[in-house]
Amino acid sequence: MELGACRVAFEKDGVYLHTSAKRHPDQDSIIPGVIRIIEKGSDTLLQWTPVEETSDAAQITFTKKDMVGCQADEEIFDPGYEPDWAVISTVGTHSRVQEETNASGPKSPVPRGQWAFTLHLSELKSIRKSKPGLGWSYLIFITKDGVSIQALHFHRGGTKALLKALCKYVILATSPKDSRLYLVYTHDSYALSHSFDELQLFDDSSSNLVSRFLQDPYAATFGGFSKVTNFFRGALHHEDGTPQFAPGDPSTGNVEDETGFEMITCQARLGERPSVQRETAVTEQEWEQHLDPDGRVRDPTGLRRRIFAGGLSMPLRKEAWKYLLGYYAWDNSSEENKAQVRRKTDEYFRMKLQWKSVSEEQERRNSLLRGYRSLIERDVSRTDRNNKFYEGSENPGLVLLNDVLMTYCMYNFDLGYVQGMSDLLSPILYITQNEVDAFWCFCGFMELVHRNFEESQESMKRQLAQLTLLLRVLDPPLCDFLDSKESGSLCFCFRWILIWFKREFAFSEILQLWEALWTGLPCPNFHLLVACGILDAERQALMNSGFGFNEILKHINELTMKMSVEDILCRAEAIYRQLAATPDLPRNVQELLGLSEGKSPSPSTDTASSPQPLSPSQAQEMELTDSVSPSQPDSSIEILPTEEASTSQSLSP
Repeated sequence: MELGACRVAFEKDGVYLHTSAKRHPDQDSIIPGVIRIIEKGSDTLLQWTPVEETSDAAQITFTKKDMVGCQADEEIFDPGYEPDWAVISTVGTHSRVQEETNASGPKSPVPRGQWAFTLHLSELKSIRKSKPGLGWSYLIFITKDGVSIQALHFHRGGTKALLKALCKYVILATSPKDSRLYLVYTHDSYALSHSFDELQLFDDSSSNLVSRFLQDPYAATFGGFSKVTNFFRGALHHEDGTPQFAPGDPSTGNVEDETGFEMITCQARLGERPSVQRETAVTEQEWEQHLDPDGRVRDPTGLRRRIFAGGLSMPLRKEAWKYLLGYYAWDNSSEENKAQVRRKTDEYFRMKLQWKSVSEEQERRNSLLRGYRSLIERDVSRTDRNNKFYEGSENPGLVLLNDVLMTYCMYNFDLGYVQGMSDLLSPILYITQNEVDAFWCFCGFMELVHRNFEESQESMKRQLAQLTLLLRVLDPPLCDFLDSKESGSLCFCFRWILIWFKREFAFSEILQLWEALWTGLPCPNFHLLVACGILDAERQALMNSGFGFNEILKHINELTMKMSVEDILCRAEAIYRQLAATPDLPRNVQELLGLSEGKSPSPSTDTASSPQPLSPSQAQEMELTDSVSPSQPDSSIEILPTEEASTSQSLSP
């Protein structure tokens, strides 16, 4: 685009400036705008200008504005918004001051034009990106004068495209002290870039190469030479009949688009994926054959394998789920189980009495309990209401659902209630149809997934990174495609992992999926392979349709209730068998799936009788900090206090 003596080299709309650091800013504090890179003679400018959402893009003005709203210290910046993917709402004890602020009278808004800015790239010192996570990506530009410009939020993606465009004019080197901070250097890199281009050993983006070379000359150099090694390796390994292509053949696809040398040199050679068929469900008669005269399970490992392979018949689930979720011990006799029920019944009602006996006057002084009650009542009123067990306004099932969740707040004070837990309890209560049994089975389930609901969200971020690692090994082209569409963070899989696919399959099918996952077979983290199975089933639909970020998100959401759990379980097990048979599987993947001889990320073993809380040492092992790349797509996540407006659609498909 030419404008007079100036040329717009890059332009991206949907870039918003949040003028308020409030967690729930009003509409006037979110200003839409356009960011541009402008070539003006020998100078290059970075410019952001506000636009009216219903009007055309604003005209370009090449005058430097006063940097209203700039900050001197970028570390104190609070994104101040509710991310699209923060589907968890926790109960906070902070007082609400919004009404008081509104009552003090309206404030005169600052004209939007005053937020515009134009920077010479030579004035730029560094760029800070958002934390890896699941919200809108944002960038903070910091000048050499130490001034941090108000963060720009990319609601429609585009941070990678902007940084890539900037690499044509400056060097962006990751700070050795902060992986989220890019240091900006000007350079005249034509000679170096031209030499690399002539050799054709490296990526197309020569400026990015220079940045990588400055950060780690060894890695950048041998990363390029590894492509030569892989070319000859591919030429020598042609006995499988795979056609060999010349380096310049366009039919080779995206082989040369890989940006990091790690995956080029360490790509596992996967064998053929086996075919897997589900077995018939375990019946009551078969279950009885596994019990000795005292009611003990003779072979818990073999029985769990049968449950994984075929599931349970409906009448058997009420009894078998108590074993799978740790309410009953596998080696307990029938009499010991009855004694266990008596003890647990007494314990449950003592905890229930704790919140039942709180008077209204006491509750007015307990904002935490009041918040839990409000959030639970709202979630219960919309959980599985199309199921006959919960339909109708006076349904006793709703009362039991509410009471069990309130009692769990007494059982686990640290975690309390977090949105999404009602989805996990609903099928359990439906199967057991008993308040006490449902509670203790639910506690067993929460021992497996409670970290999903922690406010830090570290577990969710780690699992998404582990899912990315698995997908990178299984299907690098699909990973590259998602990266190119600003979807490489797999944020659309967040709900899958959070509540174990509860919203993705029909109610009857989720019973079958969960009991397979509760067996802990065939490996730790099998739920991640289930997610891989879904993406594998949708691979062609995603890659052959020309979808962008919004279309990918829409397509994934529309899969709800349209998938077959039998097919997905077969795909997931086939993927596991394929990976397990791969001799050169990366060690971090082996550890993730429990295939290595060393430590396993799972707290349970074949002899474990029930889900158990992780010890601190086991929790540290699960971190797998060396299993995933430290650089994840730009995004952030924030756990917010409960508000009606922010949670009403948070778990909607």
